[in-house]
Amino acid sequence: MKVTRLCPAKVNLFLEVTGKRPNGYHELSTLFAKIDWADTLCVDAIPAPCSRITLQVVGPLASKVPPTPSNLVWKAAQAFLDATGLTANIRLTLHKHIPTGAGLGGGSSDAAGVLLALCKIFNQNPRKMLPVATRLGADVPLFMYPDTFLKGEGIGEKLTPVACGKTLPYLVLVYPNTAVSTPSVFSRMKLPTPTEILTSQNKFDKLLDVVRNGKPMENWKPLLFNRLEEFVLPFVPAVKEAHAALASANEGICMMSGSGSTVFTLVGTKQHAQELAARLQHSGALVFPAAFYEETHYANHGDKDSSNE
Repeated sequence: MKVTRLCPAKVNLFLEVTGKRPNGYHELSTLFAKIDWADTLCVDAIPAPCSRITLQVVGPLASKVPPTPSNLVWKAAQAFLDATGLTANIRLTLHKHIPTGAGLGGGSSDAAGVLLALCKIFNQNPRKMLPVATRLGADVPLFMYPDTFLKGEGIGEKLTPVACGKTLPYLVLVYPNTAVSTPSVFSRMKLPTPTEILTSQNKFDKLLDVVRNGKPMENWKPLLFNRLEEFVLPFVPAVKEAHAALASANEGICMMSGSGSTVFTLVGTKQHAQELAARLQHSGALVFPAAFYEETHYANHGDKDSSNE
């Protein structure tokens, strides 16, 4: 059976670092939002006496993604087999559009896509794959949920879906053709003070209210926040330049996603997003107008059974 899935990117509308664990991982408070910038994943799998996994990566960013067992997509397929005890021939084809090292969660989304596709093919409960997803990476569980918005705590793996209003803004994203290493960002990280955390948490609560009630885009703008910006912008000139250019183009509104390098802004309409993206195309960066990505079923939305194709 063959299943094709869209694997959406994410942005962080809010990101505060609230602490550091003894193992070195940082505690976060964040609001994830899925967007319609997506990779496409095709999973073709049949039962077999012995397991075999193959991976082909195609698309404009294929050269950045090795088709080897070190790839998170391959690891996800192997983790599924290990968790279920099944044996199968699994052929994976990944059409790569989301850049790596961009703060968009592309690799994590692809890994979750593998787990969800294999659950459909082999009639497994995707909820039972959540521990497997967590072991693959802190952001992988996010993409196991159908919700557009999720509140993340812990290292990002403690997730609470956030209902959203009917009216949502649009986005324009700029990837400055530079990858940012997440470990390097956190190595520079200085924890905020309790007072700073309290202040940002108040802002976070207001943002959650804005999202839940579908308030106008103007209400979103002052509540966007990312603590990691102060540990990326001074050290990565390309991200700083992209941030400044996008802010200048849209009333000073710009936010970095995750640990970078992608920056984004919010606008009120799809037309405005397309027009702003068109104005920025000459910058040499990858510019993408986007909408928030909505799913309707836990495991099946975005799945297409292409067995007969």
